[in-house]
Amino acid sequence: MPATDHALDVALTAARAASDRKAEEIIALDVSERLVLTDVFLLASGTNERQVAAIVDAVEEVLHARGIKALRREGVREARWALLDFGDVIVHVQHAEDRQYYSLERLWSDCPVIELPADARGGDGGPTA
Repeated sequence: MPATDHALDVALTAARAASDRKAEEIIALDVSERLVLTDVFLLASGTNERQVAAIVDAVEEVLHARGIKALRREGVREARWALLDFGDVIVHVQHAEDRQYYSLERLWSDCPVIELPADARGGDGGPTA
């Protein structure tokens, strides 16, 4: 069963918030067939710890405004690899060096990529709305 519409909506909202903070390489993966606890992994990169923290803050702020709170937060203080668990969606915000080293998209390469609009892909994915 593919990711729910709710999970896709939450992932898109989080991706746009990350993109607004100049996150790079934003990718959404539908992990619903492989994991029972979540539907979507959202991956985003920041170029330094300060940017990683800003991306995390933006994602939490925009989802909190919609009544969605993180069930679990890890790595936020160190701002190298922050994990935000929103239930149906898990957001990974990594320092670009760590993203390249751990290569989560390679580890989950058998999961379908969820197409994100240009304003939610970060970097040069297109203008933000």
